[in-house]
Amino acid sequence: MSRFVTSCPACETKLTVTRLSCPGCSMRIEGQSDIPSLLHLPSDELEFVVAFIRSSGSLKEMARLFGQSYPTVRNRLDEIIAKLDREDGDMDRRRHEILDAVAKGELDAKQGARRLRELET
Repeated sequence: MSRFVTSCPACETKLTVTRLSCPGCSMRIEGQSDIPSLLHLPSDELEFVVAFIRSSGSLKEMARLFGQSYPTVRNRLDEIIAKLDREDGDMDRRRHEILDAVAKGELDAKQGARRLRELET
């Protein structure tokens, strides 16, 4: 599975998607949205998640597929879940930073609302 670039190679800031295009009709859509948390996972963890879904969420089947013990597979899944939870925590932290900036007068309410909307898209 090829790795989707999710961070800037120069400064390691998380990238955003700004353009999508259709290879069939050449339609282009421009805007700004975050890259889904799953795509921030390293390729081996993303492959693990795909295998988990294909095995209908059966850890027993995952253990058989990967030739590992059930506890090993369970621990690996728990580690991936923890990474995704941290990713969600980062979003909450960014929301709080925006709200704090509004409260301190560093941003006006309109600017704060715009930035919060940008986080959601």
